[in-house]
Amino acid sequence: AVDESELLTVPDGWKEPAFTREDNPRGLLEESSFATLFPKYREAYLKECWPLVQKALGEHYVNAALDLIEGSMTVTTTKKTFDPYAIIRARDLIKLLARSVPFEQAVRILQDDVACDIIKIGSLVRKRETFIKRRARLLGPKGSTLKALELLTNCYIMVQGNTVSALGPFSGLKEVRKVVLDTMKNIHPIYNIKTLMIKRELAKDPELRTQSWERFLPKFKRKNLKKRKEPKKKNTKKEYTPFPPPQPESQIDKELASGEYFLKERQKKRKKMEEIKAKQADAIKRRQEERNKAFIPPKEKPVVKTKKASTEKKIDIEAIKEKVKNAKKKKLGALPEEEVKLKMAADEKKKKKK
Repeated sequence: AVDESELLTVPDGWKEPAFTREDNPRGLLEESSFATLFPKYREAYLKECWPLVQKALGEHYVNAALDLIEGSMTVTTTKKTFDPYAIIRARDLIKLLARSVPFEQAVRILQDDVACDIIKIGSLVRKRETFIKRRARLLGPKGSTLKALELLTNCYIMVQGNTVSALGPFSGLKEVRKVVLDTMKNIHPIYNIKTLMIKRELAKDPELRTQSWERFLPKFKRKNLKKRKEPKKKNTKKEYTPFPPPQPESQIDKELASGEYFLKERQKKRKKMEEIKAKQADAIKRRQEERNKAFIPPKEKPVVKTKKASTEKKIDIEAIKEKVKNAKKKKLGALPEEEVKLKMAADEKKKKKK
């Protein structure tokens, strides 16, 4: 009896055999071709690397043509082409070159175990500003998030304009697509990267290969921390009354209340003119006050009086003069006269004692 889990697993290091001419000796019945347009800024690079593209496709017997006038690249099969899937790989190659993927990476699509996926992200977000922010989030600071995703999925990822081009194994491309679409749906890529890191560690354990990994994977819940913005003007509901509101006063009612209604036309005009003149005078007065503000001097700071020096600490100039005079009389290095006399007297006394 053979265990079913063993039948489902692929042996380590197993590779699908390559497609050779012996598998299809008669070649293809019809000629197939694909063309794609490229932007103007890619023209110089494509012109430079086109001989390398032709050489790489020539090995698979596929012709490549570059039209700089129309701005297009075309790939076609020949009579010698034996691999029917070679034209599909050639089509993917020119698509990747048009999406700013360098030739060194794009040429890997011609290998059997490498596939590509071009994810369109331009129409997933409505606002342009939001789209730019989320695309930058996918790249991360100095491209660190994208680099981490490349290492975990073994894929080359290129974010360009409204598309994300990915190149690598099928399992990695599936993960890349999920992360990119989730990022555009406002789910931070760090959550998916954490999950991928855990999956990578679990895959190393042979016992866990046949088990479910749900218990090991983290479950992230959304937290709406934003509080509802309160309106500036709060509409307070008035108490319900069965009676209708009082009717507003008309202009005639106001004139009757003030007594203006009974005035003559000439008196009404005079009153209006007086009101206008009063308003004008008030405006002129305010304007004049504003102008006079510039001529008002600022308040000066009070002068701080210096304290008089105390009489005790006064310098005695006469005493200094005397000292200077005495110093002038002295010879340099000589003792004063009084000290010399005292010394001479002391010497005489010593002599007498002897």
